[in-house]
Amino acid sequence: MTQIEQQAILAITLLAAFCDDDKDSRERDAIKGIAASLGDGEVDLALLYQDVLLKRYTLADAVAALGDASQRQLAFEMAVCVVDADGRQTEAEVAFLAELKSVLALGSAANSIEQEANSWFGYDLPPSSAKAAPSMAVSNLQTLSPQAQQALDASVLRFAIVCGALELLPQSWATMAIVPLQLKLVHSVGKAFGVELDQGHIREFLAAAGVGLTSQYVEQFGRKLLGGLLGKYIGKTMGKVGSAATGIAFSFASTYALGQLARRYYAGGRKMETAVLKDTFSQLLGPAKQLQTQYLPQIEQQARTLDSATVMKLVKNGV
Repeated sequence: MTQIEQQAILAITLLAAFCDDDKDSRERDAIKGIAASLGDGEVDLALLYQDVLLKRYTLADAVAALGDASQRQLAFEMAVCVVDADGRQTEAEVAFLAELKSVLALGSAANSIEQEANSWFGYDLPPSSAKAAPSMAVSNLQTLSPQAQQALDASVLRFAIVCGALELLPQSWATMAIVPLQLKLVHSVGKAFGVELDQGHIREFLAAAGVGLTSQYVEQFGRKLLGGLLGKYIGKTMGKVGSAATGIAFSFASTYALGQLARRYYAGGRKMETAVLKDTFSQLLGPAKQLQTQYLPQIEQQARTLDSATVMKLVKNGV
């Protein structure tokens, strides 16, 4: 894949992220930071971010650069993932996907992609209630036994290993599965402390912690494209090894830190303020990245056992 083609696919991903003009400042800042961190290679993603935001690089420009049908399909898959990241589609997002489907001329392949994405993004969690999201200061203290605490720690680690392993797979469904698994993790931690969460509550928690769903997909897709990992499996030529390690660390560490943050939050009766949540998550990421090195053999072994049906089962039933 050429630099121009990479740029076009990433531009479509960014266009999808911003198409509804509804991303709050935290999400926009997160994507901006990601663009800066990934802008050191052949594609200057930080500059592309500015060009897309200021409408200097348009959808027509991106589509014109993608002559290969497989690359157009990949671009559409990424756009669908980004649009569906928060579990709903606004009118603007529906209109964007309809236009994208038309200009990419994918035909029935586009419908198959949307159906596949819908199966991933069902999350198998209770839908958001019509009520307002609860305050971040709701008392619900519940103490776990030492055995239950050990089981919860083991569960968080299993989720992290699976999400790290998904980074080693080239298929789009592998990337699609990471966010649903993280949502499932937060739900399972809350449930361990006697708190039943719907999708809206979980998203509120993630947003307070500074974990943007859309920005996660932009980063995951960006790393895979710019790191040359698409179409390559662990055990074969993996392109830039540094990019592979960074991707694994990102998904393993963010998942592990998220699970530990949720554990602290629900164990403390949901009394952690938003600023403290975000700061605590940042502090947990460092040790989690160090832990990734220790569990790399398990992550690689897990990657060899994953296929679409297996991952779908994990998304539906938990790890």
